[in-house]
Amino acid sequence: MWIPAVILLVVAGTVNAAHLAAAGPFPAKLNLERALPTRGVGVEHLKSRDRARHGRSLLGASFTPAGVVDFPVDGSSNPFTVGLYFTRVKLGNPSKEFYVQIDTGSDILWVTCSSCSGCPISSGLNIQLEFFDPDKSSSSSWISCSDDRCTSALQTGEAVCSTSGSSSSLCSYSFQYGDGSGTLGYYVSDTMYFDTVLGNEQTVNSSATVVFGCSNSQSGDLTKSDRAVDGIFGFGQHELSVISQLSSIGVAPRVFSHCLKGSDNGGGILVLGEIIEPGIVYTPLVPSQSHYNLYLESISVNGQILSIDPSVFATSGTQGTIIDSGTTLAYLAEQAYDPFVSAIVSSLSPLVHSIPSKGNECFITSSSVDESFPSVTLNFKGGASMPVKPEDYLLQQVSVDNSIVWCIGWQKNHGSGITILGDIVLKDKIFVYDLANQRIGWMNYDCSLSVNVSTSSVKNEYLNTEQLKVNGASHTGSVKLLSTSIAIVLVYILKLANFQ
Repeated sequence: MWIPAVILLVVAGTVNAAHLAAAGPFPAKLNLERALPTRGVGVEHLKSRDRARHGRSLLGASFTPAGVVDFPVDGSSNPFTVGLYFTRVKLGNPSKEFYVQIDTGSDILWVTCSSCSGCPISSGLNIQLEFFDPDKSSSSSWISCSDDRCTSALQTGEAVCSTSGSSSSLCSYSFQYGDGSGTLGYYVSDTMYFDTVLGNEQTVNSSATVVFGCSNSQSGDLTKSDRAVDGIFGFGQHELSVISQLSSIGVAPRVFSHCLKGSDNGGGILVLGEIIEPGIVYTPLVPSQSHYNLYLESISVNGQILSIDPSVFATSGTQGTIIDSGTTLAYLAEQAYDPFVSAIVSSLSPLVHSIPSKGNECFITSSSVDESFPSVTLNFKGGASMPVKPEDYLLQQVSVDNSIVWCIGWQKNHGSGITILGDIVLKDKIFVYDLANQRIGWMNYDCSLSVNVSTSSVKNEYLNTEQLKVNGASHTGSVKLLSTSIAIVLVYILKLANFQ
């Protein structure tokens, strides 16, 4: 008799209840999409966009056993094609699908609402924008200021309630960004849907009730249609982030991972679970921070540690090193930038020549980028090193005959002691955000390959998730459950049957 994998997991619990209690749910998987606009943008525009993002200090379910939630992947990782990662979420009843930016630099999921003022109605990213209407969703409800979830958000600055209003006043938010753009709206509670692929390759519909923002006003760059999406999917660790909400009700573990594909085809993987691959190194998170801050200790160029005072990288209210998938480029603390660029220039191959460029260091070479430019290593607490290839700190500008112009893609964070590692660094690497153990891990990886994802706290069950080739609107994929414990349980069942 063939026994589905889901049943085997249940039987495993009867054999060893303590093991099942320790085990977490299967992870949910979201494949990412990268924007593919019709025209390029300049570095200054990218820097302006990033400055806008750096202004952020954002702070009862019905579901089946969790599996892998898969979404199609599109786009490019080239920053000159906007460099925006986004995925799709389904909200409401009846459900609507929304394109939302993946942002580890903020906490809240918010989407544009039907009453939104100044919000774009079309996008240059070749996507159809939608508007969420709480009045047309049978499962939607507004969050009031008396709601405990609003009270918690008020303490972290993620919510606003009128001091003169009653307890029934709506719980609102107002997020302002560095370039003067922003969004404001109200919190709602509604159903989020997942197309979950189980270990036996069966696809089931899963859902959970989550709180998210309903934006009714946007300003600044958020109103522009060239790179418009339906909202932002914050993956921070505050209570109102989706990852925190789903983990609190047992839908997902308190760990998520991503692998952002850096080739021209773009895309990637985002998994609500822990990617398990040999070679991942971990470093602790700085505690009690609103972002994913790490202890950067030094920078090496061609194996030589740069002469930068370690205090430059210390974490405080005005200093620190942040991992942020919502940032396109990378930004070095002001006092670290010049020593870094000087070390790069002094280590160049003789075949590389500097060329004049306004406000940036640019070079031209006919040799391969790996042969022409030095390697860089970021050294973090606990001996965790992050190797950075030349493509991870350079931007390819133009080709002239058989030569290519490259420019330093890392920018000086003028007047600031904050270092921000954005997509230019994060691409082509696995990143694991282990919130339960307050650490982040990484390794270089070809993100077009499959990954092993831990589905339990004892790490003996894995989902091998395949990168899917998407053609049109529909796609299929294979998910293989590799579980030693299930095999043991199956043997146990067979022996028990023979005995009876």
